[in-house]
Amino acid sequence: MTSASLSELPPAAARTRAGRRTLLLLAFVCALPVLASYFAYYVWQPDGRSNYGELLVPAPLAATRLAGVAGQPDFSVAEFEGRWTLLFTAPGACERPCAEALYLMRQVRLAQGEAMGRVGRLWLVTDPAVPESGTLAAHEGLRVARSAPAWLAQLPGAERGRHVYLVDPRGQVMMRFPESADPRRVIKDLQRLLKYSALGRGQVVHPAGLGEERAAQ
Repeated sequence: MTSASLSELPPAAARTRAGRRTLLLLAFVCALPVLASYFAYYVWQPDGRSNYGELLVPAPLAATRLAGVAGQPDFSVAEFEGRWTLLFTAPGACERPCAEALYLMRQVRLAQGEAMGRVGRLWLVTDPAVPESGTLAAHEGLRVARSAPAWLAQLPGAERGRHVYLVDPRGQVMMRFPESADPRRVIKDLQRLLKYSALGRGQVVHPAGLGEERAAQ
């Protein structure tokens, strides 16, 4: 719509149209960093390398607030903002596949060095059980929340509790890593995304107020 046609509208209608255009422009500008990282990662690969994780059609996780587990605060999609988040689903008893996945997420994050503040970790507990304190103590900074059907529906194969997923800074599930994933290859995938994305540079402080791992871990 041209400025001339806007001038023909009643003042209130013209202001509404102009406001909508401004909001759309702002939304596009805010989405540019994620879109640019997707383009660089999925399309422009001058080194000829392919990704290790399985690319998924980006699916937004529900805005449903999840109950915190083991004394942690509730989790909301707002906590994804500014971070690439490694996510895993498993019962609270956390048997061997769960323990291996939590270890993988911790080590992959630590391997990012100075950029590890841009990586979050979330364990969705799929049953009423509460994880053992020893398990949580070994993973400082890990967010733990009770899963919800609306979230699990966006995580292909989550009911088997075998895959680690990657959620982008807009709260969209965009990658799934293989069962018993190779840590070195997961590290490389994440390093590339962090390289191409300007989002979350510097450490992000979230409402949970949970500490980050010490470099010595």
